[in-house]
Amino acid sequence: MPRKTDGILFELQPRPTKGDDGKPLLYAQPVIAHRHDLDAIDDFCAKYRHTSKGEMKRLFDLFSEVATMWLRQGHRVETPFGSLAPKLKLLGDHTDPEKVTGRDVMYGGIEFIPSKQFVRDADCSSDGFRRQQGSVGNSQMHDPKAMEEALRRSIRNGYVTVSTFMVFSHLKRKSAKAYLDGLCEGDTPRLRRYREGRTWHYSVL
Repeated sequence: MPRKTDGILFELQPRPTKGDDGKPLLYAQPVIAHRHDLDAIDDFCAKYRHTSKGEMKRLFDLFSEVATMWLRQGHRVETPFGSLAPKLKLLGDHTDPEKVTGRDVMYGGIEFIPSKQFVRDADCSSDGFRRQQGSVGNSQMHDPKAMEEALRRSIRNGYVTVSTFMVFSHLKRKSAKAYLDGLCEGDTPRLRRYREGRTWHYSVL
């Protein structure tokens, strides 16, 4: 069967829970290849939606000013694309409501609930979906042979950096550094870590 070349690109990530086969259950998330900021929205609308240059930016600035004014007052702001309201956090563990005071509550961010129509309008399933090829999450970390091969290919002039190891291991920076740090520990470490400028180097012992 030919590989699908259109549709929304997605990647698989492991969940904390495991299936009957002992492996992590998976979930799908979109691969975000493009990001559109307010400048891009303003430019697009000026070119294709007959707005004047800067109009969308002024509109968003005005909306932000008014919405945050009401949110600071504890109000909910309803829009065609959803509603916003302040979220609160209760500090500590409480079971007696009579002992809870205003000092036990803090601001916890903003809650956004998309409207049903906005969710329907944003449905991205019309063209289907296609999976990005590659390992699932950082599952390759549990394959000793794959990690050994990645380490072997990463070593240059007797040492390896996090950035180089990321290329061959396909790990994200935090996981790549954690793996290399682990090789510097224990009774028989395989690598020695030192820093030159802002870059960590891992030399072979």
